[in-house]
Amino acid sequence: MCSRREADRLLKEGLITVNGNVAGIGDKVEDTDHIEINGTPIKTTNKLVYIVLNKPKGITSTTDESDPTNIVKFVNFPTRIFHIGRLDKDSEGLILLTNDGDIVNKILRSGNAHEKEYVVKVDKQITSSFLKSMASGVHILGKTTKPAYTEIIDNFHFRIVLTEGMNRQIRRMCTTFGYHVTRLMRVRIMNITTDGLAVGKWRYLTNEEIETVHKLTKESKKTI
Repeated sequence: MCSRREADRLLKEGLITVNGNVAGIGDKVEDTDHIEINGTPIKTTNKLVYIVLNKPKGITSTTDESDPTNIVKFVNFPTRIFHIGRLDKDSEGLILLTNDGDIVNKILRSGNAHEKEYVVKVDKQITSSFLKSMASGVHILGKTTKPAYTEIIDNFHFRIVLTEGMNRQIRRMCTTFGYHVTRLMRVRIMNITTDGLAVGKWRYLTNEEIETVHKLTKESKKTI
């Protein structure tokens, strides 16, 4: 509607109202509030935003503004967005951000079995028995993880595809067998990958990616 300086002037002149009340500098509003400038309602657009970020190590999956490493501040998007799921502060790779609250639980709920693929580096040589055990299900946090797909990349790197998201799951699974994770990268969620996206950079999802996500989550349950 106007610049920030112009908005300050309009506020001081009492020309902006929120739900019929004259607004003041510092007032907070919600998306559902009715705002008018000199009697003219502000028309809002609810354009849905879908972003994929290749999160670097050291950025925290939180919207807490008191945390200087919070992911929303790092992306610095001009409108309100929030992350879908989490990546540990020490982990890196693909994380989605959006303002589409409807799709969040559809993607996150473990019962919906949406694939998440990781590349993991460990501190000692990988054995076939270790990979087989990781794939078969590991008892952590009082329960057994779901079967997973595993594949060796080289002596110290392997690939794992999960369909659930327990707290620090891969790190805990590896610890069970005496391995320590030295690097953890998420490279795919469903049909979305970090291919061609440098660490620390983000991009919008393509229309094709968005359509596929909606198809994959069409039958997903939204809530627990």
